[in-house]
Amino acid sequence: MTGMRLIICGGALLLAGGCIQVKAPDRPIEINLNVNVKQEVVVRLQRDAQEFITENPELFPQ
Repeated sequence: MTGMRLIICGGALLLAGGCIQVKAPDRPIEINLNVNVKQEVVVRLQRDAQEFITENPELFPQ
């Protein structure tokens, strides 16, 4: 019985010794989402350019 208490107390000490501290950052967290926006703009410009070339073949001889 004494050995069981020793194991339980030892386990509790190990758990208490590994406490996690949570601290708020000094600066706000910044998430950069420019990549997705740029891709969407490029795709739209490519579609618009392709439609313009298709509608005006005399401006772009091959």
